[in-house]
Amino acid sequence: MVRATVTDLIAFLAVARERNFTRAAAQLGVSQPALSRTIRALEARLGMRLLTRSTRSVAPTEAGERLVQTVGQHFDGIDAGLAALTAMREKPAGSLRITSVEHASDTILAPAVARLLTDYPDIRVEIINDYGLTDIVAERYDAGVRLGEQVAKDMIALRIGPDFHQALVGAPSYFARRPRPDTPHDLTAHACINLRLPTSGGLWSWPFSKNGRELKVRAEGPLAFNAIPLILKTALAGLGLAYLPEDVVRGHLAAGDLVRVLADWSPLMTGYHLYYPNRQPSPAFALLVEALRYRDRK
Repeated sequence: MVRATVTDLIAFLAVARERNFTRAAAQLGVSQPALSRTIRALEARLGMRLLTRSTRSVAPTEAGERLVQTVGQHFDGIDAGLAALTAMREKPAGSLRITSVEHASDTILAPAVARLLTDYPDIRVEIINDYGLTDIVAERYDAGVRLGEQVAKDMIALRIGPDFHQALVGAPSYFARRPRPDTPHDLTAHACINLRLPTSGGLWSWPFSKNGRELKVRAEGPLAFNAIPLILKTALAGLGLAYLPEDVVRGHLAAGDLVRVLADWSPLMTGYHLYYPNRQPSPAFALLVEALRYRDRK
């Protein structure tokens, strides 16, 4: 069976469609004599004439015209497919799934995604809040967001936010009924509003540190939620103490709606990181990474 090379077929299609060796040679970036030799060699291998040549024109023979119709459409499809890929690079599109925690979603992911989608409206982003340590490969996520200390060592990790402090707060009405704690151990005598961890079903142990000493308190109380707004709302209502990221309560502290305690025991959390497997990222994901990349303004 006689097989023509892809290069030979591309050369033939250029001449057949241009009906001119000079223009086809310029299109392909080769010399006219070299193009003529390629066509003659192709005709010799196939055992038939593909082009009728005269001093003024070139035209496909009946066999040549059939080759243009049957083979040409496949090359046109390849060109269209490559053009579509180029368009994706120039105008990225596609869906991205991210597992995150609520605080990071509100303060970092949502603003960055809003900016990204303004410039690239064909990108789709799905963010799932989950306080568990999700296996992003098994669960088919493109990436996850967690504190730096929680990221698995086999993942690529990118810092997307600064370190931050937790703040233990309560409403003035709450402290009107109970004394302020002096140490984390005093929390056993307080009503604490807990964060429920859906994956394990347990409650989040509150971390504290001071002068190199670290401890975790399993706070007890009548309320537990898996959403920061509910924890904040019930703390503002004076129903208990809440342990929340400092930026979440900063405005309420300034307004006097909440009072901070044990500030000297507040630990520095290791900032949020985007993590993902070591694989070739899509153009859309590469843009998301760049949009989230943390740049210290100091």
